[in-house]
Amino acid sequence: MSAAIIIPARYASTRLPGKPLLAETGKPLIQYTYEQAMKSKRASQVVVATDDARIKAMVEGFGGAVMMTREGHDTGSARAAEAAGALDADIIVNLQGDEPEIDPAHIDRVIELAAKHDAFAATLVCAFPPEARAGHGSPDDPSAVKAILGKRLEGDAFEVRYFTRHICPYPRAPDGAISHPEKYYLHLGIYAFAKENLLTFAQTPPGVLERAEKLEQLRILEASGRIVAGCVSAATPGIDTRSDYDAFVRRQAARR
Repeated sequence: MSAAIIIPARYASTRLPGKPLLAETGKPLIQYTYEQAMKSKRASQVVVATDDARIKAMVEGFGGAVMMTREGHDTGSARAAEAAGALDADIIVNLQGDEPEIDPAHIDRVIELAAKHDAFAATLVCAFPPEARAGHGSPDDPSAVKAILGKRLEGDAFEVRYFTRHICPYPRAPDGAISHPEKYYLHLGIYAFAKENLLTFAQTPPGVLERAEKLEQLRILEASGRIVAGCVSAATPGIDTRSDYDAFVRRQAARR
């Protein structure tokens, strides 16, 4: 089965405007993500999908493939679906543009899951680190989306029952403390769809759960779709805020 990676990218990020074009390392952020995606052994195409001429020019400048999409998409998956319609691929990976350190093996794993299992979509999760007991990056952090796993399908692959910003299961200790963060699973924002499933997703209206949690993947579960998740050893840091980007710049400087 053929696979393509689509990287939706928009300029008007709420928390970090112009994020794809930030280049304090000497290279724009979107280029890091693109180059990591190109290292995938299972995907034959990588394309950036954007509605912004500045991003288009930047991607073309470093030799990347880019498609212009219409404005007004409310999710990255909707933008990816528009671009997917023009691609000849069986499986479409939706990779966020703010993942400059994505492990190419993670991309290959999610493609493998989508090809192997009869599911609407495939994604990845990892256990929270044992030291993540409270605050940013812990199970009680609303920005750290938790996956509730169900039946084991094989090895490290599970059905997903739910995604939530809330801590679930709730720690019923007297002080509400999280004693074992590693028993909670962090959702990683990468998806692989059969192409027709992604196009169907884009035509399905958001449901009550998605609107409440602001998590687009709940649209699939609410419509009785099946999601399979592979459990990987660790997450790679995404870039959501200025402090995230500053930390990325420091990591890049340390590698030189």
